Amino acid sequence: MAKARVIIKRRKAVRNIRKITKVMQMIATSRYQKAYRRAVGTKPFVKKIGELVASAVQAVRGSGKPIDHPLLKEPAPGLQKQVVLVVTSNRGLCGGYNGNVLRLANHTIKELEAAGETVELHVSGKKGIAFFRFQHRAMAETHTKIGDTPKFAEIEQVAEKFMKSYTEGKISGVKIVYMRFISVGQQRATVIDVLPLGGVGGEAEAAAPVQYDFMPSAEELLNELIPVTVKITVFQAFIEAAVSEQIARMVAMKAATDAADKMGKKLQQQYNRARQSQITSELAELMGGVEAMK
Repeated sequence: MAKARVIIKRRKAVRNIRKITKVMQMIATSRYQKAYRRAVGTKPFVKKIGELVASAVQAVRGSGKPIDHPLLKEPAPGLQKQVVLVVTSNRGLCGGYNGNVLRLANHTIKELEAAGETVELHVSGKKGIAFFRFQHRAMAETHTKIGDTPKFAEIEQVAEKFMKSYTEGKISGVKIVYMRFISVGQQRATVIDVLPLGGVGGEAEAAAPVQYDFMPSAEELLNELIPVTVKITVFQAFIEAAVSEQIARMVAMKAATDAADKMGKKLQQQYNRARQSQITSELAELMGGVEAMK
């Protein structure tokens, strides 16, 4: 009976684990729905801002005036200091989410250093902070309070610091490493260039589907829209990372729940065999005792 008792204890532990993973899966599903609505809800605004910027660029160039904004200028010659912002999660149990982001971040940092750049590392999320501390890599700034529902006011402060450093000539660019949300079934670790905004005058201009009449002038509006574009780019990265994290946790917890189900069934079969073996042994002993009494 000793073996059967051990199996009973293991089966009970597996059932408890299954309950925990099932609850975590349900929580992740609920958080995913909220994060997904936020990510989808911001896309029309992001698209419209892109159209306005592209149209303003066309209007300024059509008037023969140069586009002069600090965030569009190339860094000073000899300045080689890149900011790399790595967006990870505060909690684990989300499969390969953090691992994929951190591998890409490590690869990006090594490439920049090999090219002679100095890297100023900024990390969001406790998992990323723990990873780079383990690697003994210095971090200029860390963020642990942004959470699952990033607020624009929080991200705006981060973006403004980057823009200020860039306009003052302290850094030559800003990159963000995060998990990009493509669809429910596909998320991909991605690196995007936030600063300088060199693409505003090219790709954005070619993609402008609507021509606007501006009041005040296009130059004044462009001076307002360019900083907003940087803030929205950083904000969108955090929102997509939040959606991707919840999807990864949903998948990981569902896999853990399914594995617990299979293990529970296997342990039930082992218990049945052990119990059957014990009953057979007891019957044999009983029959042996009966024969001895004859």
